[in-house]
Amino acid sequence: MRKVVDIEKDIKKEISKDITCTQWHSSVLLEGVVDTWDEVVLAGKIAAKGGYKGVVNKLEVKNLNIPDMKKPLISDNILDKKRVDVLIIGGGITGASIARELSKWNVSILLVDKEEDLAIHASSRNDGMIHPGISPKPGSKRAKFNVKGNKMYSRIAKELDVPFRRIGSLILFDKKFMRLAMPFIKRRAKLNGIEGIEYLNRKKILELEPSITENITGGFYIPSTGVLSPYKMTIAYGENAVLNGVEISFNTLVKSMEKKHGKIISVKTNRGTICPKVVINAGGIYSDKIADMADDMFFTIHPRKGEIILIDKKKGELLDTVVAKPSIGSTKGNTKGGGIVKTIDDNLLIGPDAYEQPYREDYTTNRDNISNLMEKFLPLLPKLSSKDVITYMAGTRASTYEEDFIIEASEYVANLIHAAGIQSPGLASAPAISEEIEKITIEKLSKITNVKRKENWNPIRKGIPRLNDMDIGKRNKFIKNNPNYGEIVCRCEEISKGEIIEAIHAPIPAKTVDGIKKRVRPGMGRCQGGFCMPFITKIIEDELGTDMTKITKKGKGSELLVNKTKDNNIYESREVGGQEHERV
Repeated sequence: MRKVVDIEKDIKKEISKDITCTQWHSSVLLEGVVDTWDEVVLAGKIAAKGGYKGVVNKLEVKNLNIPDMKKPLISDNILDKKRVDVLIIGGGITGASIARELSKWNVSILLVDKEEDLAIHASSRNDGMIHPGISPKPGSKRAKFNVKGNKMYSRIAKELDVPFRRIGSLILFDKKFMRLAMPFIKRRAKLNGIEGIEYLNRKKILELEPSITENITGGFYIPSTGVLSPYKMTIAYGENAVLNGVEISFNTLVKSMEKKHGKIISVKTNRGTICPKVVINAGGIYSDKIADMADDMFFTIHPRKGEIILIDKKKGELLDTVVAKPSIGSTKGNTKGGGIVKTIDDNLLIGPDAYEQPYREDYTTNRDNISNLMEKFLPLLPKLSSKDVITYMAGTRASTYEEDFIIEASEYVANLIHAAGIQSPGLASAPAISEEIEKITIEKLSKITNVKRKENWNPIRKGIPRLNDMDIGKRNKFIKNNPNYGEIVCRCEEISKGEIIEAIHAPIPAKTVDGIKKRVRPGMGRCQGGFCMPFITKIIEDELGTDMTKITKKGKGSELLVNKTKDNNIYESREVGGQEHERV
């Protein structure tokens, strides 16, 4: 471990003399003012090399205005004075999987999230790849939980009725990179415990994937790589948790915490004050802010943004695996370099890229970044073109300066547990992370109360039947029993009215257009909801009795319609996300 004064000297020399560096508990604290966000990140990375537990980076940038966290537009007291054994903060894949694992025990559990639904942020803004574990540094928590979690998905996906395929991945190389790559890949696979990896020459690769470029020398095939829908998996985890007694409160923002004798005694939200015995911080991109509320901010999240391109299903036949061709530059950064992913729904995804920026909830896409992704990856599949692009999306990774997961009980707050800094491969790691957090939580609870396993815990959750996956005979029988399945609402994805109705009445009801989209996919095809959105809003109105003007895209503040026109049968639309939606 280096002396703090030496770290400060390096930072002053490299960046600015106005930066101070001190020790706080087991972490390094950075304070001062710099000119750019890049300097903030660089200072954090320099400090992270000092060997301390974490970096608390409180550097500010001159004239940079960072927007406040987006907050729910609801305020009431429905949770006031509510007592629970476990409070989970965060409704992404990490929080939802933890809730499901803890539901095995006879304890009261409440999961809160500031959004309208599960999987709003990183858990719905990634490529759905279950990474094999080749990228994380050997010995890191990312490597440990990635490899273990990958193996667990065969069982978890079956129990939760979520489509999952091990399609394998190809890491391609040309002659220039091959000599450097071969020993590195072999050693990394051995150290991380990845099984089944094999080297394929150019001929064998083209036999496996005949549509990819011939401009390759060879590569490695990793059979354990899988794909699934990240938002469907998150929702499935949440639904199984709810069916086993977990409570979920959406539109619930954690605002502050009260401590006494080194222990959290209450958590204040916009919906009342909660009194938990144990608090689990699964706050994703805001996990450092949650830690700070408990005076335990020993790490800092610096948002790392990435963009992804979605390709039309008609080109899905060009690829059966995940394909990547790393460059020498990508091995030096904090990204796996991106690639082309064959999704579980037979689309292709290109990307993601990765770059540092200060905004935690900025999901805009950048034209130059999209162009760079297409320039880099389209040559891997010569039959692809920009005309095959349906849409773009962006997500933000919850990166720490140590570039590793934080899976542990707090050192200074007796009843706080962190599942923080969960960046890629967080999706692949979720099953293993949740088991570890379950173990830590039960150990803590057992010291203060009698904890027993449930005798009637049910690991099985049944998903919504998918009409498009049925053969003709099964489809006809299904429609006969439920005529709503015979009415197609989304032509692009062949989604029926019956599927949408089931999503609305699921254990975690879909009450928004995006909520339905995540569960059963209407609006995810070529037209991106241009045809089916009016019909979806009408179904929501009929099923929930909600006034059409109150129906939202993704929660309060994103209403789709303004009011009725004079004839009282037609609604005026409003602009959402820069696009005006059709009249209904």
